[in-house]
Amino acid sequence: MTHPSAPPSLADLRAEIDRIDAAMHHLLMERSAIIDRLVQVKRTEGTEGGSAFRPAREADMMRRLVERHHGLLPLDTVESIWRVIIATFTYVQAPYAVHADLAVGEPAMRDSARFHFGFTVPFVPHMGASGVIEAVEASKGDLGLLPATVGTIPWWTALEPERAPKIIARLPFVERADHPAALPVFVVSHPIPDAAVTEVRVYSVRVSGWSARAGHALPAFAEVLIAPDEALDGAALLVSLPPGHDIGEVLTALKGAGAGIRGMCAVGSHAAIHKVHA
Repeated sequence: MTHPSAPPSLADLRAEIDRIDAAMHHLLMERSAIIDRLVQVKRTEGTEGGSAFRPAREADMMRRLVERHHGLLPLDTVESIWRVIIATFTYVQAPYAVHADLAVGEPAMRDSARFHFGFTVPFVPHMGASGVIEAVEASKGDLGLLPATVGTIPWWTALEPERAPKIIARLPFVERADHPAALPVFVVSHPIPDAAVTEVRVYSVRVSGWSARAGHALPAFAEVLIAPDEALDGAALLVSLPPGHDIGEVLTALKGAGAGIRGMCAVGSHAAIHKVHA
């Protein structure tokens, strides 16, 4: 006659938690050791000092994280843990700071910075986008957080020069209702063509003859920020295009609505936002 096994006691379950906690800590230390070897290889190959940011790899890691996640642990917690792990180990490879424009609201921008980069990476506040861009441009490898919201000055025109910082990411990458760091922001850095992800291409477009008609003519597939630009009837547009679309489609629509194109320049790219539906 067989007897059903007794359910585990509280002490047994707590011992299992302790075992898992120790295993997670050991895995983090193992990851750290691999990063140390990676730095040594870079030094040997003469590539030390290059950018440690890998937006394409990070986007792939976060997508796989969301796809495999299940259970009681909130996705918010899992995403934040992994973002901090990625940001911190990147910092270990090549120290950097995060500069942020607080003009759109300090609490929301700080929440975004801390959720995505943690507390190890230095946080440098600025009251205005220009200070962020200038600090990133003058740095060796810092990041800048700039608002991806309407009602801002056209900070993106400062990204037009060839050697100026460029957009490399948009946060939050995993988009969902009630995200704890929901403020949409663009991340700018020195150009990193060897590691950029180009799923969404971003352009600075300057137009004359701006009007409500021109605004309504913008294609629905384009995400656009609009701000006044120089002349009374001028506007500066930051246009984000998903895969399969070309900036020429937007320019043609604007011209058809009577707007003149004063200038157009690519100012970066980023991964397509991963949307999670409840």
